[in-house]
Amino acid sequence: MFTVDPHSTTPVYEQLVECVLRDVSAGELVVGDRIPPVRTLAADLGLAAGTVAKAYREMETRGVIETRGRKGTFIAQGRDDREAAAAQAASRFLDVVLGELHCTPEECVALVERAVAKRVGA
Repeated sequence: MFTVDPHSTTPVYEQLVECVLRDVSAGELVVGDRIPPVRTLAADLGLAAGTVAKAYREMETRGVIETRGRKGTFIAQGRDDREAAAAQAASRFLDVVLGELHCTPEECVALVERAVAKRVGA
């Protein structure tokens, strides 16, 4: 699925990004498709996990992929940068509040509502 050329002048992480973008454009990867975890892909390609993680961060910033916590990393719907940044922030919030603090979904919503009310002075 993913290939890189270690002898190319293009950095490996950029090659990975280009590979995913090419596969999305060709319809080989579609919205909702799961892509391998960083460590798995790194092992499969014989790369450092940090290199693959850098490619994933770049793709997440561009809104090409989205990470859903322990569920994995998936091809995302196209969206503008603002929405992508907001989705990433919400995902990080939920990772902490749901995952680490074990709050209920209702408690998460209440926390956000209180924070918004406090911020806008309501």
